[in-house]
Amino acid sequence: MARFWFCAAGAGFFLVYLVLHSRFCGSPVFREFVFQISWRTEEILYRLDVSWPKNSEYFTGTTFCVAVDSLNGLVYVAQRGDNIQKVLVFTEDGYFLRSWNYTVDTPHGMFAASTQHEQSVWITDVGSDFRMLWLHGENGTEPAKFNIPHSVTLDSAGRVWVADRGNKRIQVFDKDSGEWLGEWNNCFTEEGPSSVRFTPDGNYLIVAQLNLSRLLFVAAPPVGSIGNCTVISSIQLADQVSPHFLDVSGNSGAIYVAEIGAKQVQKYVPLNSYFPSSHS
Repeated sequence: MARFWFCAAGAGFFLVYLVLHSRFCGSPVFREFVFQISWRTEEILYRLDVSWPKNSEYFTGTTFCVAVDSLNGLVYVAQRGDNIQKVLVFTEDGYFLRSWNYTVDTPHGMFAASTQHEQSVWITDVGSDFRMLWLHGENGTEPAKFNIPHSVTLDSAGRVWVADRGNKRIQVFDKDSGEWLGEWNNCFTEEGPSSVRFTPDGNYLIVAQLNLSRLLFVAAPPVGSIGNCTVISSIQLADQVSPHFLDVSGNSGAIYVAEIGAKQVQKYVPLNSYFPSSHS
């Protein structure tokens, strides 16, 4: 017969006491085993905003991508399907404004690049002719080579972070020189990243994992260091939701997630004002 007792001993350890009863001698044999088990309770940083959008019936296709125009308070959603409006425009509060079904065939990714003088949104369209704007590296598994480079984002230090989805890693480059600075792969043993974006304060990199239906919040490294990937928090979505692309509001820190499995976009808002506005 064996009995176990567990008790907390400090911030990250448990002490395990084991008592064995000997059937042969009839007297209990006491042995103490002490195991050191590291543990960490994930910090909850975001919650789902169930009120967004106000009118979900506008999602009539497969929602592949989303982009936030923080300057104008707009959220763009691109979806695939026949005889539907390919691009939908909402306010950050969730009110539907307009849509269009021209110039876009099969949207894949999207990025809002508005300035004070011009409102613009860029869409990668895998169904039409395209123009190569920037290319770095080639197919392969070595540093600075890629297998399905799926998403790109930039940090405040001028580093380019590439979701190298097929190689299950994030690669980091210098924006100006193109120099390879390092990679993260220890967080992506199960599945590679499909989308990457920084929170407005630059403290966290938010990573979507498509087939795991999961969002990871990874601590951003200081300038001059890449280090290892450290997951601070995560959001486990429902099975087969399949988050394809995400974007983050520079105004509120809210995350908008385009889910190709669920055919919708969901909004997650930060708790306790963790992420101050980048425009304040």
